[in-house]
Amino acid sequence: MGTADIESPCIKVCAVSGATGLCLGCGRTLSEIGGWAAMTADERQAIMRELPARLSSASPARDKSSQR
Repeated sequence: MGTADIESPCIKVCAVSGATGLCLGCGRTLSEIGGWAAMTADERQAIMRELPARLSSASPARDKSSQR
């Protein structure tokens, strides 16, 4: 399997929150993003299962900052 075949949550919105350390697009940390291709499929799947909760918990802070 080549790197083009690796499933990724990236949506090409790459901006990391200083408050949470998470990418605002996909919910991963910089360490996770940088190591993504070297991770096993099981490691990537474990992270991907966590992403919806990470993004939803970060959303209220993001919504407040956009109301300024």
